[in-house]
Amino acid sequence: MLFKQLFDTETWTYTYLIADPISKDAVFIDPVNTHIDDYISLLATHGLQLKYTFETHVHADHITAGGLLRQRLGTPTAVSELCGATTADIQIQDGDVFAFGDNEQIKVIATPGHTPGSLSFLWRDRLFTGDSLLIGGCGRTDFQGGNAGALYDCINQRLFTLADETLVYPGHDYQGRWVSSIGQERTTNPRLAGKTREQFIDIMANLDLPKPRLIDEAVPANRYCGLDEKERQDAVAVREHNTPARQTGTVQDWVAQAKQQITEVTVDTAKKLLAEGNVVLVDTREESEYAAGHIDAALLLPRGVLEFKIGGIPELADHSKAVLIYCRTGGRSALAAQSMQQLGYKNVLSMAGGFEAWQKSA
Repeated sequence: MLFKQLFDTETWTYTYLIADPISKDAVFIDPVNTHIDDYISLLATHGLQLKYTFETHVHADHITAGGLLRQRLGTPTAVSELCGATTADIQIQDGDVFAFGDNEQIKVIATPGHTPGSLSFLWRDRLFTGDSLLIGGCGRTDFQGGNAGALYDCINQRLFTLADETLVYPGHDYQGRWVSSIGQERTTNPRLAGKTREQFIDIMANLDLPKPRLIDEAVPANRYCGLDEKERQDAVAVREHNTPARQTGTVQDWVAQAKQQITEVTVDTAKKLLAEGNVVLVDTREESEYAAGHIDAALLLPRGVLEFKIGGIPELADHSKAVLIYCRTGGRSALAAQSMQQLGYKNVLSMAGGFEAWQKSA
């Protein structure tokens, strides 16, 4: 197997590459956007095919390269379902196992506390802990929904119960250290070794750390897999067209499955419903698309932030009211309709063909 620990000097972030030299399958853990060209070159040098990009959490100190790798290579992005990264291709759950290479597996261990969606990944005897467990420390818990008690519990009950010789590879280290072990951290980590839960919570409450320099930029960007608005729009456009299966199969499969569970209507039917009234029209595209042209009276609610912003829209307070959703060609609106049904909306419709079909019918 090929294993590399890569380091970003600007944010002190570790990125990990694991690859099978026989099958050529590879995965990245916590890639950084400023190194996208380095990653592409590294994969090409070894003749590797990137199968997954994993995130240990929605980072506050750097922007992920996951979305860019998806654009360039078609690689699915994988993030915890509790992170709010709704544009990720795979919403990871605790206990998931990802197969790659020749009988290789990566097991997911939920380690909430630094953030609610923080994860650790176990491959062979190597544990990739992100910001949950650091060498001689742990991730802070004073923002992004952090919870010191939850962090103490998951480290002690889930990580420290692994074999002592399990190697610990963290998401960061600010003293030039590369690796530790479960046995070493369990017995010598100054924040955790010999500390009660109450003592740990008190320690975390009094760290008095400065706000991460990039948090206001990084967190929102990472919820979109590191893509800015234009890049998000371009990525969606690629996914909604008939491009090769390796590039878009996962998302297209999701759209196809969503369409089996929702109700689609034609543009003509949509026009009749709007003429009759008593239906809320929702545009689920990006802001720039909406600004360039939209259907009259449509409310803007981008798919990527739907679950976060829907509660603040008065017109959508009544879950029994009819809702008509559209996007550019019908993919995002199908996923949005499915999400709204899961949120309890009883009468959600997706307009087949989207805004493009609407314009052609004019």
